[in-house]
Amino acid sequence: FTLPVAMAKLKLYYDLMSQPSRAVYIFLKVNNIPFEAIQIAIRNGEHRKPTYTKITLFQQVPVIDDDGFILTESVAILQYICMKYKLAEHWYPLATPETHARVQEYLNWQHANIRFHGTMLFRILFRLPQETKQPVNKAEAEDCRERNKAVVRHLDQYFLKDKNFLCGREISIADLLAVCELMQLHVVDEVNIVHQNDRVREWFSRVKDRLGSAFDAGHKIVYKVHDLYKSTLKSEIARL
Repeated sequence: FTLPVAMAKLKLYYDLMSQPSRAVYIFLKVNNIPFEAIQIAIRNGEHRKPTYTKITLFQQVPVIDDDGFILTESVAILQYICMKYKLAEHWYPLATPETHARVQEYLNWQHANIRFHGTMLFRILFRLPQETKQPVNKAEAEDCRERNKAVVRHLDQYFLKDKNFLCGREISIADLLAVCELMQLHVVDEVNIVHQNDRVREWFSRVKDRLGSAFDAGHKIVYKVHDLYKSTLKSEIARL
């Protein structure tokens, strides 16, 4: 369904270089929920400005303001949107305890695994060399690659197994959050870590297809930064 534009009271504060921001942005788009998109450029320190700190003391993205109700944390936001707008059950299943528990299991697992290790590889290969003007620590990078490979194995052998999606036969917010985290590897040209696993590669493609044009809309900045990294920044960092 689509709410009339005049009824759109939802505001989303986001930065598309943030994996959780992309997940919420894509989710709103794919479910045709009208919202006011307010970009917060973290790279420019906009999240630390007093005007934004009044909205969230955490100075992080994403944040939603739903007609005065302000909510932080992407998982909480996605769950709220599912219930507030009475979205299809498969996104955040509540009726079946087992399926609900599987989604909750992934949402708890992700923070110290797929999110942490993907972010660390991005930081080692992309951010640290630019901030410190020092070369990439190759040992740290290789160790982090192995940790990301282990994450992909866990997606394959524990979560997916013989299922189409991470937590069952239908797509859920777990799949959405996961693909957005894995796309951070694309920025630094390391997405082969995902593609080397047949089952995870096929699942990734399946999720991308289900999200349609919203997936590309949410990753337009990722594509641009990847192209810049591959064509220019990667060689410049290698010369440090």
